[in-house]
Amino acid sequence: MKLVFFCHAISSCWNNGNAHFLRGVTRELVKLGHDVVVYEPEDGWSRLNAIRDDGDESLAEAAGLLGGVAIRGYLESNLDLDQALEQADVVVVHEWNPDWLVEELGKRRREGGSFELYFHDTHHRAITAPDEITNLDGYDAALVFGEALREVYLKRDLAHRVYTWHEAADTELFRPNRDVPKTDDLIWIGNWGDEERSGELREFLIEPAARLGLRAQVYGVRYPGTAQALLASRGIDYRGWLPNHRAPAAFAHAHATVHIPRTPYTRALPGIPTIRMFEALACGIPLVSSPWSDCERLLPTDSYLRATSGKEMTDRLADVLNDDDLARDLADKGLRAIHQAHTCRHRASELIAIAEDRRLSAVRATPTTLETQAVQ
Repeated sequence: MKLVFFCHAISSCWNNGNAHFLRGVTRELVKLGHDVVVYEPEDGWSRLNAIRDDGDESLAEAAGLLGGVAIRGYLESNLDLDQALEQADVVVVHEWNPDWLVEELGKRRREGGSFELYFHDTHHRAITAPDEITNLDGYDAALVFGEALREVYLKRDLAHRVYTWHEAADTELFRPNRDVPKTDDLIWIGNWGDEERSGELREFLIEPAARLGLRAQVYGVRYPGTAQALLASRGIDYRGWLPNHRAPAAFAHAHATVHIPRTPYTRALPGIPTIRMFEALACGIPLVSSPWSDCERLLPTDSYLRATSGKEMTDRLADVLNDDDLARDLADKGLRAIHQAHTCRHRASELIAIAEDRRLSAVRATPTTLETQAVQ
């Protein structure tokens, strides 16, 4: 099967968590024997910011991890869609693509394109900016990263079919490394963002780390000067952007991490953890989470700890850091949970299953020549 992906970026993960997932899924699809081509704009803001922060080094490293996946950079002025879609069986279009591309691909499908066309949504825009996702005419299905978002799509009749397709850990990269020394008590890898969780970061990360006097490291982008000053005042080391393929090494040096989802997910889209939660557990690091509702029962209740307040977060972190048996048990159970159900190999297999099921359904729905003659 030939699969073509259109995304904002696969080479850059700067403020672009979809790249984490896309790298793992496309690599696994190649391992399963499929041909995979990924198109990304050369002038996308994620790529440009990555180059600004790290030069071309991180982009080259990321591309080197994608053996077998064909990456095609393009500008709007030189994108040849006829060539891009040639012999494609499945085309997956991420929701961060520009409207003109989303609409043009839908038009190609409506006008007789022989490929299956899927819209892939891994964001909260359908809730927080509903007018920005309206025209999916021509798309065969939507792939959304949580059941709550699927219900939104169904209620708004945005696509003919809607499948829940969760994110997952790229376990080729995210795996335990217990041979390195633990130099940090706590690590947090995540972006400050647009004030979507600034209060939660203060309550569940910054103040607990300060109360316990932890050796804490924070990585991420879009931290304003006030946030950086706050971290420094609490003795927390802010280290800026960390390319995702370097994150497993950072996790390996820490005793624990935390999961702090953004407000739109906890309030409007329950049941959707950030991809960082899957990745951290895949690295075998004990994790304590601020409140979120695992209403889809993605993870066993004993694979991580929960904290409903800043005080509870402080207490839970102290428990993990002072109890080696507890820390080891959490790490082992979290790792097992990922490998049982939440790897990119699982998601690649799910995507192929969706495509094959839809293909069989189309065959069943197409009358044979004799049947057509009989109807006439």
